[in-house]
Amino acid sequence: MLVRIIIRVVINVLALLAAIWLIPGIDFVGEKWWMLIIVALIFGVVNALIRPIVMIFSCPLLILTLGLFTIIINAAMLMLTAWISNNVFNLGFYVYDPWAAVWGALVVSVVSFVLTLLLSGSDD
Repeated sequence: MLVRIIIRVVINVLALLAAIWLIPGIDFVGEKWWMLIIVALIFGVVNALIRPIVMIFSCPLLILTLGLFTIIINAAMLMLTAWISNNVFNLGFYVYDPWAAVWGALVVSVVSFVLTLLLSGSDD
């Protein structure tokens, strides 16, 4: 259980690093490397607690758009992570505009998917 959580946090850190590196409107200006780990933890908690509720309430839009609205939900979760990490914890993770959030959500999703395939073996 603990190993899975650690793997998930590592995947989130690497996915967020990829988005920071690739997308001009996403930035991390924290002084310490461990601050990005806290941002990844916040991102994981937001995706675990808030995203399912948003997915349930947006079910008609998800059906209407054949699931493409999930990209908007992921972008909103990335922006919410940036807001929480700055306004509550002052960690220095910024998403400057909604388009950067959309592109960042796509990068985070792809990197997370690929790393999950690579790092999660058949340990069940």
